Amino acid sequence: MKAAFSFVLLAPRNVCVAILKTYRAVISPLYGDVCRYYPTCSHYALQAIQQHGVVRGVWLGTRRVARCHPWAEGGIDDVPERTHDRYSITRFGFVVANSQFASSHGKG
Repeated sequence: MKAAFSFVLLAPRNVCVAILKTYRAVISPLYGDVCRYYPTCSHYALQAIQQHGVVRGVWLGTRRVARCHPWAEGGIDDVPERTHDRYSITRFGFVVANSQFASSHGKG
């Protein structure tokens, strides 16, 4: 029951992750390296959504894209650290609850 609840709770986050990963694999290579920041804006948005959820992640990603313009200095701009470790990120980039992650990998 807990796993089903976690799956439903994390579904919007993982849908956004899938959309961003598709964008990064299909569309982003067509533009080349044009972002003035590191990590790139799409990777920043991906990390923000993975770590902070859809609402805050989209907000952070939108703010980042708004800062990325021809007159921006650029540089290193990491996603703010999260304050909890309730979730883990799989090797495919999807977010799972820590207990679900541990039990599916034989660690719990």
